Amino acid sequence: MKAILLAGGRGTRISEFIGDVPKCSLDIGGRSLIRHTVELFQRNNIEVIIVVGYKADIIKDLLWDLDVKYYFNPFYSVTNSLASLWFSRNELNDEDIIIANADVYFEQNMLDKLLSSEHEQTLLMDSNSELDYLFYCNGNQLIRHGKELKEYSGEYVGIAKIKKVFLGKFVERLEELIKQQNHYFWWENVLYSFINEITINVIDVSGMFWSEIDVIEDYKRILDFRRKTDFGYQVPTRL
Repeated sequence: MKAILLAGGRGTRISEFIGDVPKCSLDIGGRSLIRHTVELFQRNNIEVIIVVGYKADIIKDLLWDLDVKYYFNPFYSVTNSLASLWFSRNELNDEDIIIANADVYFEQNMLDKLLSSEHEQTLLMDSNSELDYLFYCNGNQLIRHGKELKEYSGEYVGIAKIKKVFLGKFVERLEELIKQQNHYFWWENVLYSFINEITINVIDVSGMFWSEIDVIEDYKRILDFRRKTDFGYQVPTRL
């Protein structure tokens, strides 16, 4: 199995607090978020691919001693994660694939939940959260999605798995969206485009801790969780 981490963006909403660095490079108590995630995948024998863009050298320096494969999105300032995924499209071939936004903190229990899914495609959702991007589901089937849903089932986590049997259709749709110049789309729009054609499966991870770093409060929430659960926690030098 492979995991593609999308780490090309800048994160303008939090930049005034963290300075001129990628969100995934933030210290979460003795190591960076991106290192935490890469090491988590590697402990589970999952090959790691990272698509970088903004301040790529910072990320590479943090992972200098780890076996990681990189792709570079040179248009990171004018594209979204769909374009970043397209640059790593050669990895979407003969193995099950996990795709995750690199600014999401999660742990082994959530990865176990994702790995246990036998669906051709699986998106993770937290039914106890409603902070950002929302899903409305019928059972485990994704029906609607968006930031402004009036009726919703929970918040999208930012992590998904696609089994190799579905990758052919997935890559074909990815190529179609790129040819239509939809460079500003999120990568998840590939899956969303199938909603009226097939069942897009969602797994609820409520009760498990995770956080996507969009604003400074998200980062502080991760630090607080680490402080409470990790005996070896080290205070970061700055927020």
